[in-house]
Amino acid sequence: MHVPRATIPTLALLVAGSLLTTGCFAGSDAGTATGDDGADGGRIAIAMMQPPRSGLSPLSDDAFKLSRWGAAETMVRLDEAGDPQPALATAWEQTSDTTWEFTVRDGVTFHDGTELTAEVAAAALTAATEASPKPRILDGVDLTVATRGDTVTVATAEPDPLVPQRLSSPQLVILSPAAYTDGRVNPVGTGTGPFELVRVDGTTAATLDRFDDYWGGRAQAPGLDVTFVPDGAARAAALRTGEAHIVESIPVSQAALLEPETITEVPMPRTNTLYLNTESGPFSDPSLRAAAREAIDAAELVSGVYEGRADQAEGLLGPAIPWSADREPRENPTPSGDPAGARIRLATFSDRAELPEVASVLQQQLEAAGFQVEQEVREYAHIEEDALNGEFDAFILSRATVLDSGDPVAYLYSDFACDGSFNISQLCDPAVDEALDEAAAAPSGPERRAAVLRAEAAVLATDAAIPMLHERVIQGDAASVVDSVKDPRERELIGLETRLR
Repeated sequence: MHVPRATIPTLALLVAGSLLTTGCFAGSDAGTATGDDGADGGRIAIAMMQPPRSGLSPLSDDAFKLSRWGAAETMVRLDEAGDPQPALATAWEQTSDTTWEFTVRDGVTFHDGTELTAEVAAAALTAATEASPKPRILDGVDLTVATRGDTVTVATAEPDPLVPQRLSSPQLVILSPAAYTDGRVNPVGTGTGPFELVRVDGTTAATLDRFDDYWGGRAQAPGLDVTFVPDGAARAAALRTGEAHIVESIPVSQAALLEPETITEVPMPRTNTLYLNTESGPFSDPSLRAAAREAIDAAELVSGVYEGRADQAEGLLGPAIPWSADREPRENPTPSGDPAGARIRLATFSDRAELPEVASVLQQQLEAAGFQVEQEVREYAHIEEDALNGEFDAFILSRATVLDSGDPVAYLYSDFACDGSFNISQLCDPAVDEALDEAAAAPSGPERRAAVLRAEAAVLATDAAIPMLHERVIQGDAASVVDSVKDPRERELIGLETRLR
């Protein structure tokens, strides 16, 4: 049986938001907050970016909020390399090509006093499989759940080497039976984490208290007061004025206004990439795609637009994925063509503040190489459909490269396979599809990582996508904060040791 190294899971707090101006944070003045028992350094005030979109249902992206708050947990967690480690499951083994058995941890109590059992865990997972729409982590996956003694049996219709990684997705958190009523899922008071979600004020705020019966040990902080602040300038101001102890996702433009010792830059598994339309228009010519690659100066983007707070891309996968550094040196066999007079439509979206500026710099670089560039910028909701339909010759996208399973294959397949669902480049290359199929079938671990890097190389050889830079998330911590979690996957924020001095 495979028994991964036992670990105490690090806790977490998540991205959220509702527009709030400075001075309207939840709880008392964060600069002088004290614990409800007068000890432990006081409650931690947190300013986060996006508000709940689905009433904090774990079956949506709101699940990542529950995970980061330490309010709910999954059967499995991922380590830095993306390998599965114990959480609510202590061990697992693959019993057939399509079946896995997970041993449920003893001694776990939900916040409402219910005991965790295999039956309870299986019921929570089954609720996710039966949800409409399904959680994103289960897209295209036919998964059934049963119990045998103290184990949960997970079966898939097709062999899936990533079942343990899938069960690490916050969208598959395990809640007590009381959470699942009337077709809805209510996480208030029904999780297993070190902090109990006790109150949600719509899209404005959330309150969490320490859960002293947590199976993994007692958290240092007595509680968390979360406020959702979509405006980046307001979040940064909250850190400067002491109204928040921890601030999530500080914009690059605001970072320079803060004391250097209060901010930490964490590499994200997110790449700023130029997608080129390989099906129609000028970039259906591989030599013109090569010319565009040669024209782009990513260093100028990093130093200018991102003020040095990003990493120049060597490939599609970046430093947030440590083993991506094992890739072979890149070869560019296609000679550059002559772009003189080639007219291209370059597009991006305005939702991410830096992208319109990236588009302006790229326009200058491409025009210097001989292209004639028409630029188009819209809100993402109003441009996605046209991008996916191949309406543009080039599209700038900030794209997460590891999705819910912590594995890059899903991203590579959706963006670059012939039938990929997010194939902005309209790429259909047999060599790429073959490499992607090999990566998808490879078992978890070194063999799969090597296959992923071969698939990445196959994509890069087509010049369908030109990776430019890897973004960093900028997290703000007040001087009073000790041991907050800096998580590239943004699943964790508050650990057991996180506290105020």
